[in-house]
Amino acid sequence: MNSPQTIYELIGEEQIRQLSKVFYQEVAKNDELRRLYPENLQPAEERLYLFLLQVFGGPEIYTEQRGHPRLRMRHAKWKIDSSMRDHWMNAMLVALDHLNIDPTIREAMMSYFVKAANHMINHA
Repeated sequence: MNSPQTIYELIGEEQIRQLSKVFYQEVAKNDELRRLYPENLQPAEERLYLFLLQVFGGPEIYTEQRGHPRLRMRHAKWKIDSSMRDHWMNAMLVALDHLNIDPTIREAMMSYFVKAANHMINHA
């Protein structure tokens, strides 16, 4: 019996790299998101790329370099309310729209991002 393929296996590293790149292009255009980051967005883009590789079934380089993701803990220093979540989701949806992937895969990825974004909310 064959095991199901991961998103990583189905779309590959370059699509995940593109997703991270376009996401941070959107962050740079969004004043609400942009103020959360240092001037140089490249390190954050690389961390997102490595994290998404792992989340979607690829190599666990993120954990090897940074330890367990602990998303909520790593984001606790920022006020994340439903408005900030929406800014983040909009940027990620634009990035997803730039990928040339099967709609079923896009839906699975979007489902993950919605759950993750909702989980990050730490202020009413």
